[in-house]
Amino acid sequence: MRLARTIAFWLLAAGLLACHVIVIQHSLTARFWEDEAFNLTVPLNLLAGLGYSSDGALSGSTITPFDPRISTGPTVLLPVAAVLALGVDPVLGARMVPLAFWALLLAGLALLGIRTVGRWGALVAAAVPLAFNGFGSISPIQGPADLLGEIPAAALLVWALIALPRRAWLAGLLVGLAVQAKLIVLLALPAFAVALWVLAPGRGWQRILQTLKRAWLPLILVGVPTLLMEVGALVSLGPSGFVEHLRGMVRFVRGGGQHFAPTTVTQKLETLAGAWFVPMWAAVATAALCVALAVAGLVLSRASRAAAADADRKRPDDRAAEGGRLSDSWRSVLMLASAAGVGALAFVGWWSTAAHTPLWVRHPASGVLAFFPIIVIVALWGARVLFERAGAARVIAVVAIVLLSASLAWSIARHVLQTAQPRSETLATQRADVAPIREWVDQTGAPWLAAHPWGAAVGPIVMSGAHVGLSDADAMAGVPRLTGLQCDTEVLVEGGRYRVCAAPIP
Repeated sequence: MRLARTIAFWLLAAGLLACHVIVIQHSLTARFWEDEAFNLTVPLNLLAGLGYSSDGALSGSTITPFDPRISTGPTVLLPVAAVLALGVDPVLGARMVPLAFWALLLAGLALLGIRTVGRWGALVAAAVPLAFNGFGSISPIQGPADLLGEIPAAALLVWALIALPRRAWLAGLLVGLAVQAKLIVLLALPAFAVALWVLAPGRGWQRILQTLKRAWLPLILVGVPTLLMEVGALVSLGPSGFVEHLRGMVRFVRGGGQHFAPTTVTQKLETLAGAWFVPMWAAVATAALCVALAVAGLVLSRASRAAAADADRKRPDDRAAEGGRLSDSWRSVLMLASAAGVGALAFVGWWSTAAHTPLWVRHPASGVLAFFPIIVIVALWGARVLFERAGAARVIAVVAIVLLSASLAWSIARHVLQTAQPRSETLATQRADVAPIREWVDQTGAPWLAAHPWGAAVGPIVMSGAHVGLSDADAMAGVPRLTGLQCDTEVLVEGGRYRVCAAPIP
């Protein structure tokens, strides 16, 4: 039986690896879409000697240092600049950085899984991110290679939880880096505060004091990356520019940078429930099953722990030490459960009640990708606790694991099948369409092209080597326009589905 389980494990691990490779390959060759392109302007401008600046397409269409509309931060974009400095292709080189963070995310989840449940926990934990479908909106996560900050932030949060028990200072620094990958990760701070409290020794006020004692250094280090970023902004912009930069950031955070009809909690929760590669009812049922298993395991284990503590007092010292190690193991699981539960509630709670934000699962995605797989890990641990008990509890554990495995396998299969669907546009077709436009830009030396409108035209402009602005910006008066629509003026150059139109005469 042990040999059969080992063979089954490695066959499933090889299958999972193949699924990840398929998804990664699809993501690398997917359409280079507008948010990725806008993010890429920062490392391109940095390498061009323009500082940490975007093209400002959403901020007046002028070079904009420390643009608050670039929500993907330097934790992602500075490594991209380092990769591009090697002379690699800008799109593929940029996409390799979030892909590296995807690998870190999977490795971190697998490590938590193997520590908590064993190798099967590692396998399931590394599979859960494939069940999430971030593609279903006009602001998607197409895949793990998208030049966005959500996946890097999630990876850093997971590794912060790994570091927290023994190196709280490192956990704080990792959370700070996650914040500078995606600012919304500030919502994870309550999860780490609760985790520190769970890990602290003592009871009552003694425990609170121990938590505060352990928290001050990590809290300082959480702020260090942001402090360095803002000091850089102050030096670059000067006092008056820095004040305006802060005002712009506050406006962006408060307004979300979007203008959509208000949304409701029900709409948000329905959107989240639909953001998986299973039917909505199956996603809700799987979530409820995981929560139930986690709670049941913690409750039953707590009772067993209390009984073991009483027995330890009557045992020899070596048996008491073994009981202490079991207690430490239970505390570690409780820390993961508490952090994941609070973190998931913080992200989902904020997003569902933020009526000004649209129905895009990208907004809570960092919390979903970091904390939901950990809930599944704790659920597997809970199922093991049930299985160790005789009678109905063992049957419930087996049925629960079968249902959870079926839901996960169904999700991964549908995700892989989605990659085989024909795509109207890919990176390869974009390159072919942009080639004549890029040649025209090189020949004419056109420094800017105006996207008309914001959307599919943005990526081709960045790929052409020109700066990107918006056609309705004052700064773009007299600037040729790139569009996928028909030109109202002279066509300057055409490439496939895109064309460059002469600027309209005022």
